[in-house]
Amino acid sequence: MSILNVKKDVSYCVGGFAEGLDHPECVTWGSDGYAYAGGEGGQLYRIDVNKNEFEQFSQAPHFVGGMCQDGSGNLYFCSANKVFKANSAGIISEYSSGTPDVSMIGPNYPAFDKDGNLYVTDSGEWGKDNGRIFIIEQNGITRIWSEDIKTFPNGICLSPDGSYLYVAVSLNPPRIERIPIGSEGKSGTPELVVEIPNSVPDGVAFDSDGKLYISCYRPDTIYRLDLKGTLEILAHDYEGTLMAAPTNIAFCGENLDDLLSANLGRWHISRYNIKASGLPLNYPVI
Repeated sequence: MSILNVKKDVSYCVGGFAEGLDHPECVTWGSDGYAYAGGEGGQLYRIDVNKNEFEQFSQAPHFVGGMCQDGSGNLYFCSANKVFKANSAGIISEYSSGTPDVSMIGPNYPAFDKDGNLYVTDSGEWGKDNGRIFIIEQNGITRIWSEDIKTFPNGICLSPDGSYLYVAVSLNPPRIERIPIGSEGKSGTPELVVEIPNSVPDGVAFDSDGKLYISCYRPDTIYRLDLKGTLEILAHDYEGTLMAAPTNIAFCGENLDDLLSANLGRWHISRYNIKASGLPLNYPVI
């Protein structure tokens, strides 16, 4: 698909909560009924979305990138050049630093498939086109899954049927691509979904109707791509206050009807009233 027309007549109520977080880049919904986020100083936060309360339950060694949770309550997150695992008590262990031959450079975002394989984007270095995607199998073996998207692969999510990995690509050009997942788990040839000029796509998530939500680090905008391929602006904040560098997004809450975005540029999580529910994530028991 080529660059699509953008409708600019959509607006939604935006509110903030969990005030006091340290420049969170990531937010995810856990299998245990809590939202999770990470801080610039390595903080790991557990958030009660109903009470609008949060606690720091652990401390990572470095800035925390994307994260996800398994069905046993373990949190997996990217920090510095490794993927770490934190159990419910906050005890942290290294999960992967790459393959024996290729070390991770800048792991950015993890996502599970239903079989317990953890896909991890390695964005590489900004502007150097050295990104790739790793896969960490449930047995702990890490291998390179795809090297076809090199220009800063960022947030990822599985398609509703699990047959594609959708990738927010931040650079040259900014776009969304999807990679077919073969019957034996091998990566296929990436397919362009949509280009988003003059932006830095960061996070992606599907709703239960199959619409794709795309958050952009720049500008302060969240888009929605419908099933017909129409891209619309869901929310935009030119002041950069309620929304400030919205990076990762996640559908949260008991009914997955709260769309949340992390704000790397500020100290809170944003909540969007969009009258939609999210596609449930995969929570394999590991």
